[in-house]
Amino acid sequence: ETRASKSLQGNLKQLDVVEDSIDSLTETLKGADGLIIACGMNPGKNLLRMSAAAHEVENVGTCKHISAAKNAGVKKVVMVSSILTDGRAWGQENSPGFVATNAFGGALDEKLVSEKFLRASGLDYTIVRPGGLKAKAPTGELSINPENTLNSGEISRDLVADVSIACLNDPKSSNKVLEIFEDEGKPAKVFNGLVM
Repeated sequence: ETRASKSLQGNLKQLDVVEDSIDSLTETLKGADGLIIACGMNPGKNLLRMSAAAHEVENVGTCKHISAAKNAGVKKVVMVSSILTDGRAWGQENSPGFVATNAFGGALDEKLVSEKFLRASGLDYTIVRPGGLKAKAPTGELSINPENTLNSGEISRDLVADVSIACLNDPKSSNKVLEIFEDEGKPAKVFNGLVM
């Protein structure tokens, strides 16, 4: 259990990014002030479904949640994406990180569609693009960077959750893309909110 999950206990509901309709999602989100979209596709054992799974989850399903948030009057949407999502725009399509990540059914290309959809939605948003995810506690200091600047780096899932929750209430993060990783050259610190 993370600090982030403890702070939200009783206020969380897991939604199905593929199966839920926009109408059912809208109904579920009524009265919510914020929405964090943090999903990732998993084709299971059928690797032939990788492209379909990426399209269903990273693109169509995520866009459904954005539409539902707008319909429900949600004030802020935080979307967890990935570094290199817009890698083609700054010449990173041949970088090892882009090639490896996008090999999973074109996941980065599908994420880019939903990022653009969120930007055009008129909602207050923050797009959080973490580096590679680690399933352990932070070991380095949080580094927050501008859009399209990181092509490598790793970060604890716990720290991504902390940053995402902080973005819900930080007006300085509004309508921005934050690329984050842990700077292993600096000691980890307790996360106390964003420093923009």
